[in-house]
Amino acid sequence: MTEPQGKEPISGGNSSPYSFLVIATVIMAVTFSGWSALLNNFAIEAANFNGAHIGMLQSLREIPGFLAFTAIFVLLVLKEQTFALVSLCVLSIGVAITGFFPTIYGLYATTVLMSIGFHYYETLNQSLSLQWFSKDEAPEKLGKLLSIKSIASLLTFAVIWLCFTWLDLGFTWTYLLVGGVGVLLTFYLAVSHPHFQQATVQHKKLILRKEYSLYYLLTFFSGARRQIFMVFAGFLMVEKFGFDVAQITTLYMINHVVNIFVAPKIGTMISKIGEQKALSIEYVGLFFVFIGYAIVESPQIAAGLYVIDHVFFAMAIAMKTYFQKIARPEDIAATAGVSFTINHIAAVIIPASFGIVWLYDQSLVFYFGAGLAVCSLLLSQGIGWHLAKVKARQLAEAATPHAMMSNLKP
Repeated sequence: MTEPQGKEPISGGNSSPYSFLVIATVIMAVTFSGWSALLNNFAIEAANFNGAHIGMLQSLREIPGFLAFTAIFVLLVLKEQTFALVSLCVLSIGVAITGFFPTIYGLYATTVLMSIGFHYYETLNQSLSLQWFSKDEAPEKLGKLLSIKSIASLLTFAVIWLCFTWLDLGFTWTYLLVGGVGVLLTFYLAVSHPHFQQATVQHKKLILRKEYSLYYLLTFFSGARRQIFMVFAGFLMVEKFGFDVAQITTLYMINHVVNIFVAPKIGTMISKIGEQKALSIEYVGLFFVFIGYAIVESPQIAAGLYVIDHVFFAMAIAMKTYFQKIARPEDIAATAGVSFTINHIAAVIIPASFGIVWLYDQSLVFYFGAGLAVCSLLLSQGIGWHLAKVKARQLAEAATPHAMMSNLKP
């Protein structure tokens, strides 16, 4: 099967699809990184959260992710690029007003608003990037975008550190500053870039295919393990080891300094060794990281595990490029929404239920994470076989007279 038209490299230009994704990535990084860096301390110090509260908060945060499949219905009305801009605006507003509601239910409400924008944008971001990048350039381009995201996050953490150590702005005005920057950048993105035509018309209905089953399963386990990192690894640093806002922000800054240099190399590595080997490396590493979380007693070692854990997030590029290789071009937008929903099935359940487990024994949460890593490792061994099967199908389809006639269409 030939590559869809419009898949030439798109790295240049001040108003190219790539520059659209770069600016959108910066907006996402500034707003969500700012929200995340302040969350645990804001929840404990301002809203009086405990482990059960933070678990419930994260479950509520993931409900919009669970409903990401509804993006396909919104696309009946809005174009993907327009929908992405609306999502970024909702995300930014949700972050901006967070500090004005320092109560349990207030934080629940602003989190859900922020999360609606976040998860819809992430769904659309995956769809747009996989449509705009060719299969050959996708790993490298996605790695560069991760590096840009890390640079923007790093600058955001530096500003937050200054806000708390030198300017003494507090939570309310720092959240407003971060979210306000997001709103302004979204407006600039809307007026500075034209609407880009899609090379392939996307399905405007839900798509569930048996041939994507392995991808669905890997996506489910990825969502489960991601929650343990997002919810409980950071909470461990604050509750068990007493990290304050400045220390948490410093830790996040270290994560992103490492990622600036590592993410592009990971993208290049995936191009060379393939998705199966890359994901196997990730899952083996995660097994040992989660065991480390369960038994660690040193704050320095815990911080080191946190940095290593964050590096493995860059391996998610392999999941995206695996999906790009197996997906039919017209399925990308619809399947992106479905896969985000599958990714968040566990995400809705795990934070609240494991928040209760956390009150009993923190280590059990991380032992469960190690088990998830093993399950993912076993499943990932089928990727090579699946890619070979898909390639054979694509070659067979390309050889049919109908496929040849379709490839001649403008």
